[in-house]
Amino acid sequence: MASSSPDAPSSTPVNPYAAAGVDTAAGDLAVELMKSAVRRTHGPEVLGGVGGFAGLFDASAFTAYDKPLLATSTDGVGTKVAIAQAIDKHDTIGLDLVGMVVDDIVVVGAKPLFMTDYIACGKVFPERIADIVRGIAAGCHETGTALVGGETAEHPGLLGINDYDVAGAATGVVEAAGVLGADRVRDGDVVLALASSGLHSNGYSLVRHIVAGAGIQYGDRAADLGSHVTWGEALLEPTRLYTQPLLRLIAETGDAVHALSHVTGGGIAANLARVLPQGTWVEVDRSTWSPPPVFRVLADLGDLDLESTEGTWNLGIGFLAVVSAEKAEAAASALTAGGIATWQVGVVRDGSRPDGEFEQGAKGVDGGAVRLVGAYSENNGAK
Repeated sequence: MASSSPDAPSSTPVNPYAAAGVDTAAGDLAVELMKSAVRRTHGPEVLGGVGGFAGLFDASAFTAYDKPLLATSTDGVGTKVAIAQAIDKHDTIGLDLVGMVVDDIVVVGAKPLFMTDYIACGKVFPERIADIVRGIAAGCHETGTALVGGETAEHPGLLGINDYDVAGAATGVVEAAGVLGADRVRDGDVVLALASSGLHSNGYSLVRHIVAGAGIQYGDRAADLGSHVTWGEALLEPTRLYTQPLLRLIAETGDAVHALSHVTGGGIAANLARVLPQGTWVEVDRSTWSPPPVFRVLADLGDLDLESTEGTWNLGIGFLAVVSAEKAEAAASALTAGGIATWQVGVVRDGSRPDGEFEQGAKGVDGGAVRLVGAYSENNGAK
């Protein structure tokens, strides 16, 4: 039998996974850094804390429902993450993710319950991952959603060392009799627009194309968008979260809210058409608002007119609410008082519609018809 010399140097075992580029210790550190932020989203319904294989949520409250329906949504943030990576600012991307995922659930009138997230990256930088998750947790706290789990996956060789992407999924609950949608919409209903905070998380491939074509660096000062802001900072303005204001509106106005539409990919007309019944139509009046400066500046840089971007950007409207005419003014006042500028942009009509092209449904939904008419207001980018 061979024996080793007592004077021979000891060797440290090589972790083959680390040699392949995956740092599990960095992942563990990221979890430690984000734990407190995640725990702040937990109420008594969340069981088991952080780090389990699966998140547990106590559904006992469902017994108070006559017929509880679960609502679910999943989404990502898209190429907006490329700007966060370019300027090494990652604390708002998580808010965008919550906006894209949780705010889809309130469209049917559902209260969000819990959310999970997934981050894929080329290399785990613990503080960066923690920043992203802290943003997700902040959005979950604002919308009343428990962040019950998540996953960070390191993909060396597939993603660049500073590359990452984020996605999430959320679940909510709504009483079957309270589901909002096209079946509630009636002739004469008023369409209210809820102001966006900016670009939100859609159309960033066009944004990045315009910025690159203009020779702008994300660290350059953006004088037209604020004297002390860079292009990167302006373009990372986080998505406004609408869940709690809309749930309050639904609770306070009874059955006045008939349908909601989240203005994301596809723009205003296509997303409104999705929540209207077949045979109805709406003309959205552009003159009722002025798209904020970020849209105008980008359109000018790209030598585009605003109308050509209507299928890509929200142009200042983040949500649309279809409400009964009798309570439309009160609903708009309540939302505006709560911090979201809200105004009437159109009226639902049934039957024959004017000549011309309309958006007819979208995303596989054969809904109503919508088009934008008139010219945008020119009041310095304000509503």
